[in-house]
Amino acid sequence: MAEDPEVSGAGEKAARVVHAAQDIGGFIRSQREAAQVSLRQLAALAGVSNPYLSQIERGLRNPSAEVLAQIAKALRVSSEVLYVRAGFLEQRPHSPIRDALLADTTIGERQKQVLLDIYESFRRENGTNGSGTGRDDDVPRTNTDGLIEQAPRSQESETP
Repeated sequence: MAEDPEVSGAGEKAARVVHAAQDIGGFIRSQREAAQVSLRQLAALAGVSNPYLSQIERGLRNPSAEVLAQIAKALRVSSEVLYVRAGFLEQRPHSPIRDALLADTTIGERQKQVLLDIYESFRRENGTNGSGTGRDDDVPRTNTDGLIEQAPRSQESETP
């Protein structure tokens, strides 16, 4: 007898949710241990109860985006990293600029997100898909003598 595809799909989705809860819990635990913070300390910093945080770490509970943001702030890690691990966001492709922004501890999570959104909007506007082929003809460049020079314009962009 063939298995009903809807039932199969629902079972796979439930398995992914359970795996995500265990994955995020294990990740939070490893980050907490790396930061040498006790469960009680992290719970207090994140504003959640000790039992609730323990259940998250053991994969018994799947935290909300708000709780993940509080835990990320307490651990001083990017909220986006926790959101991706929990399945709330899709992982963005890595880039040196994005990685540097996320690693910067001098700016807040909201500031990081705004900067990343601006950066991504510029990349979309310029048609860059990660290969570095976006047009930047109007960007002044510094030559080897330290003088600023304008990049030559392509013929296709000029109108007669």
